[in-house]
Amino acid sequence: MTGVLTATVPDDDLLERLSDLASQRRDDLRLVRWDMTGPLDPAAAADVRLVVVPHYFVRPEGFALLRDLPRLRYVQLPSAGYEHARPYLPPGIVLCNGRGVHDAGTAELAVALTLAVQRDLPRAVRAMADRRWDNPFGPSLADRRVLVVGQGSVGQAVVARFRPFEVDLVRVARTARDDADGHVHGVDELPDLLPDADVVVLAIPLSRTSYHLLDAAALACMRDGAILVNVARGKVVDTDALLAELTAGRLRAALDVTDPEPLPPDHPLWHAPNLLVTAHQGGNTDATYPRVAQLVRRQLTALLEGGAPVNEVART
Repeated sequence: MTGVLTATVPDDDLLERLSDLASQRRDDLRLVRWDMTGPLDPAAAADVRLVVVPHYFVRPEGFALLRDLPRLRYVQLPSAGYEHARPYLPPGIVLCNGRGVHDAGTAELAVALTLAVQRDLPRAVRAMADRRWDNPFGPSLADRRVLVVGQGSVGQAVVARFRPFEVDLVRVARTARDDADGHVHGVDELPDLLPDADVVVLAIPLSRTSYHLLDAAALACMRDGAILVNVARGKVVDTDALLAELTAGRLRAALDVTDPEPLPPDHPLWHAPNLLVTAHQGGNTDATYPRVAQLVRRQLTALLEGGAPVNEVART
């Protein structure tokens, strides 16, 4: 890239983590703090080529401000998902996501949710609040069949963390393939795979084809007592259909994402039996910020050296 690369970063933490790079490249890199909650200073706005979006930023009016940046070329998201940003970007933008940033945290939570539901830890929490010694006999995770739907970086991290638990792992991706670890099934095979799964973990991106992937028909294929764990996007599951299965007592579930989201206080999911809900906290760990900084550092370095952008997912 010729000339000075002007990039915005959303907070002081990221600015500080990149300060050494800014010092080393002071002749061709300029970092400006901007959190996208209001217009950028006109002097900086005229030169910005890259915008790093704040964490958990989904406001359309904030993305609309990008149209006021005449030289903008690249938008860097901290999240793996990008469906919330793409519709609001001006033409001519290269959109890059945060693939790799949240893999570990999200995979950790997927395993934690599975164990919590399978070993009925909410029951233990309730007993502890009552100061009651409750010693139930229940199912193990070992020797169960775990179906992981989605084999991007998050799905692969989920698989890696389930391997030590002595489970039978079945991997599902958009299309079938074989790799060094064996066979990966395609999503078109789900009707045949769901009846034999004890745990179904969703780690698939939201798209037109994955919207309500787990609808009433798919949920009906799941065996009695099976667990659905969703760390993908809420709209991958038909909420009404899942609520019906939970209310009937046939399935169990753990949801880190919901539809709608945030879940309104009066939503019936809050009171559904056999359900554990966390508030989209898969990436809410102290590993997130240094990993975002590492990604943005790689992105800036690649652009400064004339290379291809990192983690490109779309062009508008």
